[in-house]
Amino acid sequence: MTTLLRVDASVRLNGSVSRALADSAEAAWRAEHPDGVVVRRDLGRNPLPATAWPAIARVAVGEQPATDAERDQLTEALALVDEISSEVKNADALLLAVPLYNYAIPQHLKVWIDLLLTDEPYLRGVNPLVGRPVIFTFARGGGYQPGTPKHGWDHSTAYLERIFGDVLGMKIRTAAAELTLASVTPGMEELIDLSKVSETEAHAQAEEHGVVVAKELVAKAA
Repeated sequence: MTTLLRVDASVRLNGSVSRALADSAEAAWRAEHPDGVVVRRDLGRNPLPATAWPAIARVAVGEQPATDAERDQLTEALALVDEISSEVKNADALLLAVPLYNYAIPQHLKVWIDLLLTDEPYLRGVNPLVGRPVIFTFARGGGYQPGTPKHGWDHSTAYLERIFGDVLGMKIRTAAAELTLASVTPGMEELIDLSKVSETEAHAQAEEHGVVVAKELVAKAA
């Protein structure tokens, strides 16, 4: 039996493309591996406190809590680090559904990553995640491919690849839908057909990634 940790970052439940893509990946994973376990963390609906990482960072530079409130804040932050790190370490694969907000990752996803990286094993280079698969399902409201006016404005993808690929050593698979706001944004009407093509292709990629990751995990466990 293997475990898939799914992390959603969209603040939307209805109409979220990143969630829908993750649903496709998860469904394909379950179909190949019906005995597998899916653990969920919904950062979009249940964000972590933004004060958690600063509470730990202050101690790291030698500044001890000065009040009961600060001590409580630190205790809560350290407990969150243990919880988050355990979830990630115990997962055989990760599935992250990530919308592009203001050209970068959502703030609540950044908090989750910051807390994850405060865990000491990662800082000491003892990394249990090397080689494990991570599937990203991206939703981008506009177009960011080479040749588009906003090429280079997507500051989410490269950052996540750096953290999960270069820092954590995970094996990355990506399914990305672009122009997702074409149907609701004045001036983007002529891009609606392209957005539908992009979303359809992204769902196919997400399903493929779910299948491949499940098969790899089943083979590894055999």
